[in-house]
Amino acid sequence: MDDRLIIFMRSIAAFLLLLVIARILGKQTLSNMNFHEFVTAVIMGAIAANLAFNEKMEVTHLIISLVVFTGTSYLLSKLNIKSRKMRLLAEGSPTVLIEGGKILEKNLTKNKLTLDSLNQVLRQKGVFNINEVEYALLEVSGQVSVLKKKNHRNVTFQDIHKGGSGKEQMPIELIMDGVLLNENLTLNNVSEELLLKQLKSNQKQIRDVFYAVKGSDGRLYIDYYDDKLKHPIDVE
Repeated sequence: MDDRLIIFMRSIAAFLLLLVIARILGKQTLSNMNFHEFVTAVIMGAIAANLAFNEKMEVTHLIISLVVFTGTSYLLSKLNIKSRKMRLLAEGSPTVLIEGGKILEKNLTKNKLTLDSLNQVLRQKGVFNINEVEYALLEVSGQVSVLKKKNHRNVTFQDIHKGGSGKEQMPIELIMDGVLLNENLTLNNVSEELLLKQLKSNQKQIRDVFYAVKGSDGRLYIDYYDDKLKHPIDVE
């Protein structure tokens, strides 16, 4: 068979395989990637390239490699969903770069960021003066999230009627995946007793909670595993 035809067929096969793998791994693979997804994408790309152009390598061997890495990535994704510890190990956690309007130089150095690169990211967010920033976080995807100070934000209908200008704080995660985050409660002086009392008033326990967070306004937001939705919407 002509070499050019072989390469053509192998390239089509590599493309179709990657398309199937992307569907298996899910939509998250197409969004901002974390460490685990970045490594997966690099390895998959390298194997697919060899499948398309490297005639010295056995097609079956390359397909086996793709299947193994796809299975490993899929399994790791499932473990990340079920275990917060596993998620932190595989993906890391966000890093605070600016807190209360103060730049945290050690965190910049730890993440190999310069003041120039921080300023560049802030400008891309529409912030040209650092003194406008209340909080800035470096997400696990590498993106920077910015919360402006109150007097530098666009006014909403709620702001008009709420009044007051109390100092805001970062949202504090209290429960994730049915597990109480004791360290967060201790570091932020949040009463476990009050949290349990709130759950008890709703006839719920910690294991019934998917996510609980104390918002920047000091209010408690709780999402339970059972949302009691009769017809949940899933747009395909």
